[in-house]
Amino acid sequence: MNDPAADGDENAHFGNRSDAASRHAGVDAGRRSFCKLLAGSLLIPHVNLSVAADGGMMHRRIPGTQETLPVVGLGTSDEFEVPNEADLDALRMVLHRFHELGGTLVDTAPIYGNAESVIGGLLADLELTDDLFVATKVRTSGREAGLEQMERSQELLGKRPLDLMQVHSLVDWRTQLRNLRQWKEEGRVRYIGVTHSRTSAFEELEKVMRSEPLDFVQFNYSFTEPEAEARLLPLAAERGMAVMVNRPFENGALFRAVRDRQLPEWAADFDCESWAQFSLKYILAHPAVTCVIPATSNPKHVADNMGAGTGRLPDEHTRQRMRELGASL
Repeated sequence: MNDPAADGDENAHFGNRSDAASRHAGVDAGRRSFCKLLAGSLLIPHVNLSVAADGGMMHRRIPGTQETLPVVGLGTSDEFEVPNEADLDALRMVLHRFHELGGTLVDTAPIYGNAESVIGGLLADLELTDDLFVATKVRTSGREAGLEQMERSQELLGKRPLDLMQVHSLVDWRTQLRNLRQWKEEGRVRYIGVTHSRTSAFEELEKVMRSEPLDFVQFNYSFTEPEAEARLLPLAAERGMAVMVNRPFENGALFRAVRDRQLPEWAADFDCESWAQFSLKYILAHPAVTCVIPATSNPKHVADNMGAGTGRLPDEHTRQRMRELGASL
């Protein structure tokens, strides 16, 4: 079993659950969008369905570049906020194992307690600062406050340039995107984007995606929360934006819901060995998804999560079965 409350949820500190009625709204429209995108994926330069030739971790290209990312990254909300040295030792093992298994993208934020400081220190100790793709966020209002927070993040993470800076939960996004663009022009950050983790924010997020040139967009998506399939995922492919998915386990609700359930036998058809992989492989089967960021502080769970980025992925018929199962939980 994976961490019950760790899934890369960028808004775990604020708590959010969509109700059962809204959770599956638009699923039929999402299925049509997926099929249309899948059918045309070979004609869309921003969509990359390639699998590692050696059977290892799948990689997908960041749209508009030749740079690729492993499809499974590492979230840090809650899990990298540590009060003592014993916890720090466990996280050192997590990062080492993550890198050993082919992971590169680590996503964090200033509001995740001391996570930025912890990550920066561990990356330096493990000599991984230059090897990993480090993403963080800015969540404040006002130009000067935003720049100050970004400066602090860069100092704590010890990475110049930062790989990705994102406007967290769209807070004062117009002002902060101007700051982000300034940093990108100055070479202090390589990519910029926006994030949210609440389905209720999808309408606003869609407006930002349509109006702003972004390198990355991050939002919640899973077989229990498939709403992003209706509009956001097709729009990201159309606009050439990399998609980072948070909340793959819906803040641990997935594991609570399946506590007494056996994994379906047909999960073996797409090389799935756990409920964590069940959700992650559903996400990664969508051609517009670049990567997913489950969070964990357990090295065993890192290995389980990373396993989702290898082997076969479910086809659309199977994904429909997965959605139906999700609706029944």
